[in-house]
Amino acid sequence: MFTGIVQGVAHIAAITDNASIRTLEIDFAIGFTDGLEIGGSVSVDGVCLTATSLLSPTRVLFDVILQSLDVTTLADLAVGAAVNVERAAKDGAEIGGHPLSGHVDFSAEVAEVREAAGNKALRIHLPEKFRRYVFPKGYIAINGCSLTVSECDKQAGWFEIWLIPETRRATNLDGKAAGDWLNVEIERGTQVVVDTVRDAVAEALGDLRPALEALLAERGVAIEDLVKWPLAVPHLPRDAER
Repeated sequence: MFTGIVQGVAHIAAITDNASIRTLEIDFAIGFTDGLEIGGSVSVDGVCLTATSLLSPTRVLFDVILQSLDVTTLADLAVGAAVNVERAAKDGAEIGGHPLSGHVDFSAEVAEVREAAGNKALRIHLPEKFRRYVFPKGYIAINGCSLTVSECDKQAGWFEIWLIPETRRATNLDGKAAGDWLNVEIERGTQVVVDTVRDAVAEALGDLRPALEALLAERGVAIEDLVKWPLAVPHLPRDAER
C-alpha cells in the first residue's frame, strides 16, 4: 500500500526489453533505498513495482509485465525520464493523502494546462468506463500523487486537478503539458460504493432499469448522480492536495 504522498523524483538510467517484460534500471536519490530489499515494493509513477536486483545504494532494477505495459505509461518511458517514486507504507504510517494500491486503472491524456498565481491546473481526459467513479472534491491519484478532483464534466469526459507550489516542486507533474499521458488510479472506496449502489439499483429495478437509464440519459443524468456519495466529498487533509 502507498499513501499518495510522493517522496521524490527518480530517473530512468537504462531500459531493457525482453519479450513481454521490460526491465527498468532506476537511479534514486541518496537514502531513498535505505532498507529496501529484493522483493520490496516501490511506486513508480503510480505503478507498484517489485525490486528484482539492488545494483548499488541508488540503482535498482524492476521488471514490468505486459499487463502493466498495456495499461500504464511505463511502456513509453525513455532513458532519462523523471518518475514519481514512493516507498511502500509501513505499519502505522501517517496517510497524508489517501490509500493507494499502486494498481493503475488507466492512462489518460492531458487536454489542457492553465496557470494562475503559482498554481497549475491540469484538465485530463476521462474514459467513459471510469466516469461514474470521479466526482468533484473526491480523491484521485495521478502518477502516484494523491490529489483532489476540482472539477468534472462527465458528459464532456474530463476532470481537473490543481497543483499547489509544493506539488509542482516535489513531483514530475509540473513538467506535464497538453498531449502528455498520465497514470490514473481511482479511489477504491468510491468505486466500491458506486458499484454496490449500481448492483442494488439493478436488482431493485429489474427490467425497468434500461428504460429509466435511457430516460435519465436524455436529460444528461446518470443513476449514480441521483445518489449522494459520502466517500466522494470529504474535505481532504492539506497534504492530500499534493
